[in-house]
Amino acid sequence: MSSDSTRKGVREYFGLTELGDTPVDQKLTDIKRRKTIRRIYTLVGVVVAGALFYASLVVIGFSITELINQIPQFLEALTEYFPPTTYYGIPFIDVMQYWEFMVAENLFAASATTMAIAFAGTVLGLPAALFFGVMASERVVPYPFNFAFRGTMSFIRAIPALVWVLILIPLGGVGPFTAALAIMIDTTGYLGRLFTDELEEIGDGPIEGIESTGANKTQTISFGMLSQVFRQFIAWIAFDLEHNVRSAIGLGLIGAGGLGLELNIQRKTFHYTEMMACIILVILMAGSVELLSQRVRAYLRDEDEVEQTGFIEAFLTAPRKIIESTAGRR
Repeated sequence: MSSDSTRKGVREYFGLTELGDTPVDQKLTDIKRRKTIRRIYTLVGVVVAGALFYASLVVIGFSITELINQIPQFLEALTEYFPPTTYYGIPFIDVMQYWEFMVAENLFAASATTMAIAFAGTVLGLPAALFFGVMASERVVPYPFNFAFRGTMSFIRAIPALVWVLILIPLGGVGPFTAALAIMIDTTGYLGRLFTDELEEIGDGPIEGIESTGANKTQTISFGMLSQVFRQFIAWIAFDLEHNVRSAIGLGLIGAGGLGLELNIQRKTFHYTEMMACIILVILMAGSVELLSQRVRAYLRDEDEVEQTGFIEAFLTAPRKIIESTAGRR
């Protein structure tokens, strides 16, 4: 009898299986197979992404040579973006040129217009965002009827605010009013979707507790659902306002008014120093709104008492608490 037959007979006598037939061996084999499949998929994904990247470079006409050739022209323009001067023989940037242009062209009023566009558009869009955000939640409107509201918000998000301005030109012309309307519509789509996502993640306990008291549907939504996500809603509103300020600047570039309009005028006339003055105000304005937004979100992360109140009461008392927090009176 051969040695292989002998070993096989011994293993069968003691109830053992052949090497590679045990559950552990089968599990290891399955893991190796999945790893191999993942590596193949990863390789295919990298190749496809690389091909798409190369195709994108071809479409946009990207050229390192052209970029290098334009560097001298760009460096020459930098001296206009940052006009040089000297103080006591030491070279500095002539910031007074920026200031004189800001005062002469009243850029602070233009900045206020941009802020007004963003703020008005956000506030005007907030009720619709809240309505669509709530109605799109499956907890409020059963599937598949809630998709009518989800589809509306998806349609709104598919069209950029810049395009909404162009669509609304016959309604209000090209100006701050139309820009605010465009931001209002944009806010409805984006903020409403964020509201819906938050409502889908809330717990069932408070809802069941409110329902057990005999509350109607409106009371259940307000005290059982919205009260759970109040802080998240305020944080998203602050974030959306920050986003809308940047959108308002972009809308000004096509003539919708504000600081973006002045920036576009200086761009067309190649007045780089004046452009830089506008850009400085853009940075200061957007940075200030972002800082305020961060402070609001930081306050809301640490605040717990709003959970004990209804949504309307918490909404009305929040501004005072946020101002106190921002001022340092915590």
